[in-house]
Amino acid sequence: MDQSLPATGEAPLPDGAGAELLRVFLVSTLVPVAGPLIERLRQLGHQPVAWLAPRRRPQWPTPPFPNTNDEVAPPGLDVLLVNGTAMLEPLVRPYRPDLLLCWAFPWKIPLTALETPRLGSINLHPGLLPRHRGPVPLAWALRDGDPHFGVTWNRMDAEFDTGPILAQATVPIEDDDCTIDDVAPKLVATALDLLPAVLARVSAGDRGEPQTAEGASWAGHFGEDYATIDLARPAPYVHDQVRAWHFTFGLAPLPGPILALNGKRVRVLRTSLRDPGGDAWRVEAGDGPLWIVESEQTG
Repeated sequence: MDQSLPATGEAPLPDGAGAELLRVFLVSTLVPVAGPLIERLRQLGHQPVAWLAPRRRPQWPTPPFPNTNDEVAPPGLDVLLVNGTAMLEPLVRPYRPDLLLCWAFPWKIPLTALETPRLGSINLHPGLLPRHRGPVPLAWALRDGDPHFGVTWNRMDAEFDTGPILAQATVPIEDDDCTIDDVAPKLVATALDLLPAVLARVSAGDRGEPQTAEGASWAGHFGEDYATIDLARPAPYVHDQVRAWHFTFGLAPLPGPILALNGKRVRVLRTSLRDPGGDAWRVEAGDGPLWIVESEQTG
């Protein structure tokens, strides 16, 4: 794990050092994120007061993690399920939070809600802002052939992923990082390691480092231009394409990536650069073999 220093360039502070004790309002879709985050906040002496999550909609893809509900909620705090963002500010205000902390939420939060806490609102973004702003940064890190995933804590403003940066780190991308189950534990650990220094900066009134336009990019949903596999490409490129589609979590407007082979069209779900044995079948890419581990026929 390759962890950088906070955006100021100073060494991280010890756990809780320099940070006042905060009432924290958590906004997150992800159960595996909310649990460790709430535990870490409590270890640091802070008080999570509520966890707000979106109520699932029928048209959403099957989530890779359990839905938010009372059975999975950590004890000792309220769980709020919402159908949209219109009521966020009235829901946040009664808890008198010092800070709103967002980590994986599908909707833009109104500025009125973001400005309700005394110290404002912060966000965890799985990318190296200003690079890969938007909904699927992990997918674009793979699509762009990056050597690492990014982790950024930033302040929140009226737009997506444009607020000042509080801390950043990187996590190396390994050839076997094919699913969110492979990657999430490393990203969560890295983000939580940065959290004490982030909270110390926020408590001190530090606004963070403003983002610049240089290097900024948008990590939007994939389209037709990336939906078809071309085996003339090198095997690592195709491998990255397949796992990049996994990290869109079914939110793209079309299925992918599709491989036409022997008169059939298959959606490739998982590949390997090494022979994994079992039922995997070998195909020849532009520079050598690639093994298709999981696929489904589409027509």
